Amino acid sequence: MIRQAVQLIRKGETVAFPTETVYGLGADALNPSAVKKIFEAKGRPADNPLIVHIQDKEDLKRLASDIPEITEKIIEKFWPGPLTIVLKKSKIVPKITTGGLNTVAIRMPKNKIASLLIKEAGIPLAAPSANFFGRPSPTLAKHVSDDLGGRISMILDGGKTKIGIESTVIDLTGKTPMLLRPGGVTLEQIQKLVGAVKIHPMIKGKKSKLIHRSPGMKYKHYSPNAKVILIEGSTQNVNKKISQLVSKFKKQQKRVGIMSTQKNRIYKADMTRFVGSSTDKIAANLFRLFREFDAQKVDIILVHGISKKGLGLGVMNRISKAAHKKIRI
Repeated sequence: MIRQAVQLIRKGETVAFPTETVYGLGADALNPSAVKKIFEAKGRPADNPLIVHIQDKEDLKRLASDIPEITEKIIEKFWPGPLTIVLKKSKIVPKITTGGLNTVAIRMPKNKIASLLIKEAGIPLAAPSANFFGRPSPTLAKHVSDDLGGRISMILDGGKTKIGIESTVIDLTGKTPMLLRPGGVTLEQIQKLVGAVKIHPMIKGKKSKLIHRSPGMKYKHYSPNAKVILIEGSTQNVNKKISQLVSKFKKQQKRVGIMSTQKNRIYKADMTRFVGSSTDKIAANLFRLFREFDAQKVDIILVHGISKKGLGLGVMNRISKAAHKKIRI
């Protein structure tokens, strides 16, 4: 299977493959016509940059033109793994891969299938999540097939992805590192290693005129067909609000789903799913459950917010991006 996938990649085709975060849709990052097929298959806006996946740290020197000293410290600690770094791009990286920007986002995945595919292909792979644009990211090969079946050349099935949300993205082009997207490596882990880290205003829910150097920033993402309502507050208050909303929407003849962090909590909704009580379990199950609710034709999904500490920052970032409405009580 890997051999066939490598042949397709070298011919300029697209192949979906598992990583430790979510499934990616890969193509030769240095071949503009191959990269164009990624955008076409996903229905992805051309100004949304892609992450380039590598297998050898030496590739970093080929893809980036200005590598600050702090880079080595960061990749030594977190690579291979769910951390993407943004640097000034070299001339060999086509603008279509970077969404027209002069920077490039680079990651070294930890997943064995991903690593082997990149190694055998002998070329860096541009690979956003292997879903139709705006949909919940795929954590199973079936999710890729549901969205992109017939639109791409091949899907490598590696089972369920481990982390469940996309990589952390950190911009190293300024004097101080800036977090652009929270993910599998936590803000606290990065701060412990390098000290001060700026946080992009959009992560805090604020508007910004800063250049969007990372995927997952500029557009609505991760959204199921159902309308997601995020409710934040104490457990008691959130439960009370959820009960009120269930009653309200049921009167409107809406099918209501609840994504609960409390295992034995019973609601009068059409569908209740326990997403997990720990942040790692919630991250691993989030996108899969969004898709399950859609499969059951739910109209509204009520989601209980969690703490933004550790991996929770990445989880809440994804829920907020998917949300039609947010309620704080």
